[in-house]
Amino acid sequence: MEERWKVKTPEHVTLNFQLAGVGSRGAAQIVDSVLLGLLYSGMIALLIFTENHLDFMLEGRGWVIAFVILVLFGIQWGYFFLFEWFSGGKTLGKMLLGLRVVKEDGGKATALSLLIRNLLRIIDMLPFYYLIGMVMVFFHPQHKRLGDLVGGTIVIHERKKQRSKKKQSLVEKEIENRDLKSDQQIVGDWERQNVTKKDWNLLKTYVHRYPTLKPAEKDTMTREVAEILLPKLGLEDGTKNEDELATRLYAAYIELKEEWEFQL
Repeated sequence: MEERWKVKTPEHVTLNFQLAGVGSRGAAQIVDSVLLGLLYSGMIALLIFTENHLDFMLEGRGWVIAFVILVLFGIQWGYFFLFEWFSGGKTLGKMLLGLRVVKEDGGKATALSLLIRNLLRIIDMLPFYYLIGMVMVFFHPQHKRLGDLVGGTIVIHERKKQRSKKKQSLVEKEIENRDLKSDQQIVGDWERQNVTKKDWNLLKTYVHRYPTLKPAEKDTMTREVAEILLPKLGLEDGTKNEDELATRLYAAYIELKEEWEFQL
């Protein structure tokens, strides 16, 4: 069951968030740890290369080691803080898992709150690999670690962006303009049995060509196809209105489409 966090804004609008639990947050942390491990490996490799090729560095080896330790410290805490600050509450791991850090009121996390929550990682990491943090996230009602409690933040699942509406084809637009529904049934069971593959191909060709024709061509083609197919479909009643005939042909197409396209 998804756990939710509801926030009521001063404008009396209720915001509903899905909280990120220990599983998704742990997965994001693993991704970030792998990336940090690669950075650490690069720093160590650079240190080894420097010591092997620059003799004068040997005299100040203690200073070099101290500098490297400071850089590693900066990478460890700077990575999380800077990414979350400049990326709107997301590290690379959170991006991949669809997570985001926000304030408790649902607003964008401030630089101060992000700084506090990340400085307190030093406690959440104890005694090894975020054991305290994971235990707190697991048991806390809003899945907060110590850094979230002090920083006033929560970690949520981002809302998935709705996919843009699929572009309608000319046939779909024609069906929509004629207000035809897929659940309408106008062709009887007996008439369905009279439809041949040749009839279906003619109907399908007509439906797809109709939107591209000029008005006069539409009328001509509609009369010719209607004269062949409507009697077979039991939809012929003597009307000569080309628009009405076209509507009946499109309605028949909708009804027969699933059956015939499945067979073919």
